[in-house]
Amino acid sequence: MSVIEYTTPSFDLSEEVLLLRDAVREIGEREILPTAAKRDHDHAFPAEIMKKLAEAELMGMLIPEAYGGTAIGNLALSVVLEEINYFDASVGVTLSVHNSLCASPISRFGSHDQKSRYLPRLAKGELLGAYALTEPDAGSDSANLRLKAEKRSDRWVLNGTKIWITSGDRAGLMVVFARTDSAAPKAKGISAFIVETGWKGFKVGKVEEKCGLRSSSTVEIHCEDLEVPDENLLGELNGGFKVAMDTLDGGRIGIASQSLGIHRACLDASIKYAKERQQFGQPIAEFQAIQWKIADMATDLDAARMLTHRAAVMRDRAVPCSREAAMAKSFASRACNRAADEAVQIHGGAGYTKDFPVERFFRDARITEIYEGVTDIQRLVIARSLLK
Repeated sequence: MSVIEYTTPSFDLSEEVLLLRDAVREIGEREILPTAAKRDHDHAFPAEIMKKLAEAELMGMLIPEAYGGTAIGNLALSVVLEEINYFDASVGVTLSVHNSLCASPISRFGSHDQKSRYLPRLAKGELLGAYALTEPDAGSDSANLRLKAEKRSDRWVLNGTKIWITSGDRAGLMVVFARTDSAAPKAKGISAFIVETGWKGFKVGKVEEKCGLRSSSTVEIHCEDLEVPDENLLGELNGGFKVAMDTLDGGRIGIASQSLGIHRACLDASIKYAKERQQFGQPIAEFQAIQWKIADMATDLDAARMLTHRAAVMRDRAVPCSREAAMAKSFASRACNRAADEAVQIHGGAGYTKDFPVERFFRDARITEIYEGVTDIQRLVIARSLLK
């Protein structure tokens, strides 16, 4: 008997989700793909595209209908993110962070007042959401954060720095994690706050020059005597680490879904090129070496999608899925990077130039093994769940 008790949900996509997938694919072909390479070159944030996604009701997929969202769930979001990332991973991560890392924790842990104030605006795209956990000394060791929140009357005053914040200079709302009890063990003294980025004391620092995802913004932020009302404490006082880890389960499903989109783009580009490129008097698709690469890419993609959809279904069913989300993220991101490497190899010298999109896919793929927890951390999550 296996030591792992696997949940085996149905992955059948409803007609609603299939129609949504097709609609998103049309948006991708019409609105995203034509400008993806130029935005990557220019490091141009996709502001107008995000407005289009808001109009398509894709900004509130995890927000309850009572607060203006569609509440269509994590499986549907995974399907949508695969489609968006197929066309442009920069747009994909911006949408994923908004839904999975900002709107979701407010939906899951927020008070009625917090939900009423913020979720409708997030759902409409009036506010772009972000998530601030990582610090210079708190990366994989996320409980080691030092940004401090001190209680003063009916307010909390935040001081410190966060790094690697996706959309940090574009977001109107951010879930920020701070140390509220310096005497408590690391994970026990952290709280989560809902921060409006227009408040005095919120400052954007260094804008990162990245290898990939170059039309997504990644910045350093500083809190300098930033005052946050007590009613913006998200969840329980000193219960922020639970909020962070629960949110990362959803975020990891999002990055696994991103990996699927990039992976599929690599596969499609490789098939197209292999059929067109002639060597030794025939298309290179006729050579077994190329066929095996494509076969492995396709097999990995299907396996990654199954793992990702399983985790998404479990989260939709409120079944604990930290291990499954880690498995999905770990496998899908590694498979994506293998696919990107093989896509460049199949294209040969052409794949190393900007004349073909696999060069961009190769750069975008690399981050999937790093953010939302590096691959090694995913392995630790999986191993500890089996060995506890």
